[in-house]
Amino acid sequence: MMIHADFQIGTEFLTEAGRWRCTDVGTRTIAAIRLDRDHDPSWYAGPPYAIAEHVFDEDDILACALASSEGR
Repeated sequence: MMIHADFQIGTEFLTEAGRWRCTDVGTRTIAAIRLDRDHDPSWYAGPPYAIAEHVFDEDDILACALASSEGR
């Protein structure tokens, strides 16, 4: 379980949907891109990103877990 203060741009985290990278931290939300390893690595360079950013609200953040650096 994570809290809003655990996030900064570049933080990688896990949800049931997969691995994500934080791209922006708002007052009560964060934005992130999903790291699907089958994409071209240049898609993860940004902003702007070649893939969609998703917004996580306060409730979504509670379901996140910090990712280990081993999964890179």
